[in-house]
Amino acid sequence: MTSTVPALGTRTAEGSALQAVLLDMDGTLVDTEGFWWDVEVEVFASLGHTLDDSWRHVVVGGPMSRSAGFLIEVTGADISLAELSVLLNDGFEERIDRALPLMPGAARLLAELSTHEIPTALVSASHRRIIDRVLTSLGAQHFGLTIAGDEVPRTKPHPDPYLLAAAGLGADPARCAVVEDTATGVAAAEAAGCHVVAVPSVAPITPAARRTVVGSLEEVDLTFLRGLMTQMP
Repeated sequence: MTSTVPALGTRTAEGSALQAVLLDMDGTLVDTEGFWWDVEVEVFASLGHTLDDSWRHVVVGGPMSRSAGFLIEVTGADISLAELSVLLNDGFEERIDRALPLMPGAARLLAELSTHEIPTALVSASHRRIIDRVLTSLGAQHFGLTIAGDEVPRTKPHPDPYLLAAAGLGADPARCAVVEDTATGVAAAEAAGCHVVAVPSVAPITPAARRTVVGSLEEVDLTFLRGLMTQMP
């Protein structure tokens, strides 16, 4: 298990302006965004409600409090947010226990960051119980710090999780590269002042200042991430 306490010995990369890499989890490192939607569909079906596929773009990438709250509101389901959160987390854990596919390029990128001792954090809107389960497949050793959505007062799209991660690794947010797959996560990282690499999973994301869009993590390596820092204003 990786706690939210920075690992001893974390340091910035020598000879590089890149101080840390902050990575989203669902849809970025692990191919699980579809898992969440499938579980939401199944849970609401058990409650007698059919989810409209167009709502998927509304709930993707956000904290459970927002996505679950939205689905309760639009369906009128007779269930509390707390009760629904338990059902969704239980259903998701069952899914990832069966299979947890990594995104193409994820294992290679994590190994490269570890080899070069780049301070790295996992920053997710998922709850701690989910993160710790996923870490058994991702490899907790790759991360000096992990931030869970239920451990911060305000999670994505607010900048708080990324500001906390940068501070925990002793890095300047402006010298951090963030990898995200959703507009919600991108908004959080940009609000924190980080450089962003967007790897869209469900909905398109357009390029912008300090935001680079790629087709997959297979296009991202340490040289690529260091190169983002040359775009400093």
